[in-house]
Amino acid sequence: MKRKVVDQNISITLKDVTKVYQLYHDKPTLVERLFNRNSIEEFTAVNHLSLHIKQGQKVAIMGRNGSGKTTLLKLICEISHPTTGKVSHSGKIVSLIDLEAGFHPEMTGYENIYLNGTVVGMDRKEIRQKIDQIIEFAGIGKFIDSPVYTYSSGMMLRLGFSIAVHADPDILILDEMLAAGDIDFQKKSVKKIQQFFQQNKTVITVSHNLEFLEKHYDRFIWMNKGKIIDDGGKEIVKKYLKSKI
Repeated sequence: MKRKVVDQNISITLKDVTKVYQLYHDKPTLVERLFNRNSIEEFTAVNHLSLHIKQGQKVAIMGRNGSGKTTLLKLICEISHPTTGKVSHSGKIVSLIDLEAGFHPEMTGYENIYLNGTVVGMDRKEIRQKIDQIIEFAGIGKFIDSPVYTYSSGMMLRLGFSIAVHADPDILILDEMLAAGDIDFQKKSVKKIQQFFQQNKTVITVSHNLEFLEKHYDRFIWMNKGKIIDDGGKEIVKKYLKSKI
């Protein structure tokens, strides 16, 4: 079981964390078949990374594609587990990385609110109190009583997003901001997220929208090849823009 952070001023701690993925090649060569060699390549997505994030910090993680940003988020919110090292946190984490996780396709949207709400840390009493707000925000109308296998991907994302943001997390994880639903829902989603910026919530975001990040975040972590290149205030954005890595 993951150890919780002892210092109440620290939301998240990573100690010498490495994440290695094994890439299996579909078509081994003749030599590999003859000598019974597995065609496996290892890819290090996060490389001996240590990090502390304080409670209430608004943290933006920047870097080119493949730099390890999303893997880092998945490690923090336990979608993935480190190959070596330790990850610990304090408080309820809600991730907006995989909004459809926890849904059962045969159950109705209404029933899935209870199922998914439990996954993100709400108890049944809290879900009952918030279910009307969740349904209204998702904006899927009469489909709330239909099984979710009848939903479009946009409807599932809207429902998943609505459940997540109504869970009142201590730590909110965002990947590439919001792409749930049409433009009107995206605007409503951004407005909802901005409420978290005004509270003592820890918010961690991966995004290429540097204008949005500079406006709302106070700490910037620049990653490349699974390592932290730089970590600090808004000056990191200027360094990142000038860099070729």
